[in-house]
Amino acid sequence: MVEKLHLTVEKHPEPYKLSWLKKGNDVRVDKRCLVQFSIGRYYKDEVLCDVVPVDACYLLLGRLWLYDRRVIYDGFKKTYSFVKDGVKITLGPCQMENKSKSSNGNWSSLLSNCQFLHRMDRFIDAFALVLLQENEDQEHIPYSLKPLPKEFQDVVPDEIPPGLPSVREIQHNIDFVLGASIPNKAAYRMSSKEHKELQRQVDKLLRKGLIRESLTPCAVPALLVPKKDVSWRMCIDSRAVNKITIKYRFPIPRLDDLLDQLHGSSIFSKMDLRSGHHQI
Repeated sequence: MVEKLHLTVEKHPEPYKLSWLKKGNDVRVDKRCLVQFSIGRYYKDEVLCDVVPVDACYLLLGRLWLYDRRVIYDGFKKTYSFVKDGVKITLGPCQMENKSKSSNGNWSSLLSNCQFLHRMDRFIDAFALVLLQENEDQEHIPYSLKPLPKEFQDVVPDEIPPGLPSVREIQHNIDFVLGASIPNKAAYRMSSKEHKELQRQVDKLLRKGLIRESLTPCAVPALLVPKKDVSWRMCIDSRAVNKITIKYRFPIPRLDDLLDQLHGSSIFSKMDLRSGHHQI
């Protein structure tokens, strides 16, 4: 900020070092300058500041400023109160200018059409994010995009097809370190409702052929984690097994080669898989 505003600096009468601004290295403070600043419409001041490289902010008002202004901090309201030139000033947390209250009383960061056009006058390029809800009327979808869901229905099916995928070039095995103690962890405590849900998911995966009965001598616990849509996600706690598993390493494709394969592509989409673990 000192360089950008061309502020005049002078040598610090008592240079010192700071070690908390930059991890691993001490920062030597040997310059200072007088800075005029304002906060809001009512508070204007000038402070003799030490000049240091810092990424957190441009101006850091520390304990000396609190001491000189006899500032009173309210931790509940997050405000700083003090008297300057006979006027009581209270500084509070700033609010985002683009926030507005919605009909239900909650704060929203969405812009109205008027606000959007006003802000776009200050920029050359802009990107618009268009959201289509699942239950939205199909008439709002452009005609040229309507055939795409049917054409690529095999990519996002309503139900995962039964059976395992085809055999790949590399088949992964879970091999343990020789002489390692085989873990056998106790099951997590569950309610009767969770037990029924866990059994239902296991039976469904067995019917589809996505899993099979375990042949390993070790036992790892399973647990259910609630999802945003109130359904349950089954997770396997494999931390004990991972500790004694031999880590196999395979060459990762070069990023340049992967990007070259996208040559000519013009449409990209980010889709939520129905069951990411099994499909991936």
